[in-house]
Amino acid sequence: MGDTHDYATAVMRRGRVAMEPADFVPDWADRPRKEKYYPGAEQFPLPDGGFPDDAAVARGLSGPHGDASFSLPLLGGMLRDSYGLVGRRLAVQANTDLGTLPMYTQANWSRGTASGGGLYPVAVHWVSGAAGPMTPGVYHYSPSHHAVRRLLTGDVSGQVRAAVGDPGLHRDTDQFLVLSVKFWQNAFKYNSFAYHVVTMDVGALLQTWRMWAQARGLRLDPVLWFDEPQLGGLLSAREDEEGVFAVVPLRWEDTGNPAAPGAARPLPTRPSAVRRAEQERSRRVIAFETVRQVHSATVRDAAVRPAPGALRPAVAPAVPPGGTRQLLPTAAPMPMSVRRALRTRRSSFGRFTGDRPLPAGHLTAALLAAVAGTGLTTDVTPAGSPPLASFYVFVNHVQGVAQGTYAYDHDAGELRLLKTGSPGAFLQAHYFLDNYNLEQAAAVIVPAVRTHAVLDAVGDRGYRLVSAGIGAAAQAVYTAAAACGTACGVALGFDSVAFADELGLTGTGELPLLLMLVGNERGRPADFHYDLVPAPQVRGGQEDR
Repeated sequence: MGDTHDYATAVMRRGRVAMEPADFVPDWADRPRKEKYYPGAEQFPLPDGGFPDDAAVARGLSGPHGDASFSLPLLGGMLRDSYGLVGRRLAVQANTDLGTLPMYTQANWSRGTASGGGLYPVAVHWVSGAAGPMTPGVYHYSPSHHAVRRLLTGDVSGQVRAAVGDPGLHRDTDQFLVLSVKFWQNAFKYNSFAYHVVTMDVGALLQTWRMWAQARGLRLDPVLWFDEPQLGGLLSAREDEEGVFAVVPLRWEDTGNPAAPGAARPLPTRPSAVRRAEQERSRRVIAFETVRQVHSATVRDAAVRPAPGALRPAVAPAVPPGGTRQLLPTAAPMPMSVRRALRTRRSSFGRFTGDRPLPAGHLTAALLAAVAGTGLTTDVTPAGSPPLASFYVFVNHVQGVAQGTYAYDHDAGELRLLKTGSPGAFLQAHYFLDNYNLEQAAAVIVPAVRTHAVLDAVGDRGYRLVSAGIGAAAQAVYTAAAACGTACGVALGFDSVAFADELGLTGTGELPLLLMLVGNERGRPADFHYDLVPAPQVRGGQEDR
């Protein structure tokens, strides 16, 4: 069937059959940095900018695309709010690292975007051409400094345009964000499971950018199919250690520079490449053969973009008509701005309580956000594409909704009953970590995708597309939950086979890929929260920036 098919099956069965190497134990003392480090590289601080036009989360999730242009303050603000460090948090919760968090060296620095295990392995590179605000070159974003480090001097934007291919996708710009992942930054903890996690991380970051940009009248259209070896060569990334996962063209403001980008600009006869070497912190770096194999499979034919409509055989099955149905109320209002919601977002880690049922409108808001997230527009899933993901809901404590297991019918705004009765015992029995009591969550939302059908339709690189969509859904739900005051958490540590059986998915080919928990938290939590960058304050109904 192929490496990605085998990998998808192994991920689904990992709750029963451990992924190799089964005896792997992380060496936390020798863990890598959470960002790439280039000693000696010149560093340029980025502005945060002021954004009086920042719209509410509802527009960021489903508002119209704009045609505004990026500027340096806007780029700086988007990077800060998405991946920059914005605060330090410490709370009494159920996660296993609680004992070490009070130490400064193990501090938990919050960011707007969620990341599997809090590891943040995505590296953001800015390729700036002659029409940009800085000396043309390749820059690496440093989240801890909110600055960019110059890795290469010279206009190499033509190499990025050539790698992307279709001129309609890059709109003749010479400004690009290029996302890569150094596998060891995640694999030191998750070993062979790392590839599954990091591909979701990429989607979560892209969704944050999408919401942030859309709220300001900007447009982002990520490209997932491109000549990856060419861009890997530009970044001097070794294929067995690091992959390039997305290219995001930026429409840039007119700076008056006569050196405007042009598609006809000739490429250099000898492609340029970053020569500055990154410094690894870990003394011992382990390469996992499973990660190497699945990554190699997704790189093959990476520049061969699927034809329009290729994904049609893999779309999510429609919810069957009829059955016992529950009409959901209007979504809870989300007046909070995207920026403030990202600063507020956090994981609930075992603090859920079923003592206070969740208003049903808050569940509606979470479900609508999940659907919007999986609708991430890319070069192979343009706006209006049929959905790849279905959503199922285990209801524990929601006002006006009986306990039970449901399928979500987005078009009808309804829940279709699959099974009556409390799902709490099933949920907890098939969750194999200790950081959540799933029965106490008001509801558990489960996205499912016909992953193998996607791989059959568009090839091995489709694995990245599936995972990016699920990561985007998780980030959208986190942000919407923060905006309407709902507690939220996301988890990967569950028996996917058992969930597929419980939901009756064995005949549809759908694989349950994530648990998204929403609900209320216990009162009077013991929390410490220090803002490195003050969050905007609400005064008289308007946010003071």
